[in-house]
Amino acid sequence: MPSPSFKAAEPAIAVERLAKTYKSGVAVDGISFALEPGSITGLLGGNGAGKTTTIAMILGLIIPTAGTARVLGAEMPRQRYRVLHRMNFESPYVDMPARLTTRQNLTVFAMLYGVEDTAARIAALAEELDLVELLDRPTGKLSAGQKTRVSLAKALVNRPEILLLDEPTASLDPDTADWVRARIERYRRERGATILLASHNMAEVERLCERVIIMKKGRIEDDDSPQALLARYGRRTLEEVFLDVARGRIEARQAAQ
Repeated sequence: MPSPSFKAAEPAIAVERLAKTYKSGVAVDGISFALEPGSITGLLGGNGAGKTTTIAMILGLIIPTAGTARVLGAEMPRQRYRVLHRMNFESPYVDMPARLTTRQNLTVFAMLYGVEDTAARIAALAEELDLVELLDRPTGKLSAGQKTRVSLAKALVNRPEILLLDEPTASLDPDTADWVRARIERYRRERGATILLASHNMAEVERLCERVIIMKKGRIEDDDSPQALLARYGRRTLEEVFLDVARGRIEARQAAQ
């Protein structure tokens, strides 16, 4: 009797020939990749490489010029209503309403995501992320590190299966940044969430990510595990690999051979 055939698990995120062009130029130039459920992937690239635009298209906030972005089987942005409650986003560059307290902000976002028993969920997050003393303070009066913890709570309020992070530890001191990374690691492990992390912090990517996608001028220049990238480029750190790609050292070396 022939063995039964099993359908492979559908990618949590699937990007195919995705592109975005503005009048000022090409932001994303026909990129393709697929992320397995439960994986954590680093998205690297210099300023203007297309990382944030890629994340925005995956979120359904920007309409692609060409190609497709699918999240949990739904095409974004056309079918985003099917999956928005199963995903979330965090970035220190996106401020919450400053006059609202931490509790009020988290309540608003919990309601937007349709979270049941909002008060209990916020209380649990406050304990886990050390926010209890901040719940009734206006968000605009918090320090950068405190705002980051509140932003992370917002990103986790609906227990997302897909978590998109854009420079989550930017401008944080080393201790607070390490604290945030530990919470991200723990959440991924406990929830089995799929995480796409855009970062300029190479040590952070090396610590957290099992796969690294490097972008340059809107295109994917390389895509592999951190260990494979270090071996291929003959480097000791991802920062050295990133500099090789950003400055075109590999192309120059290959052309000279």
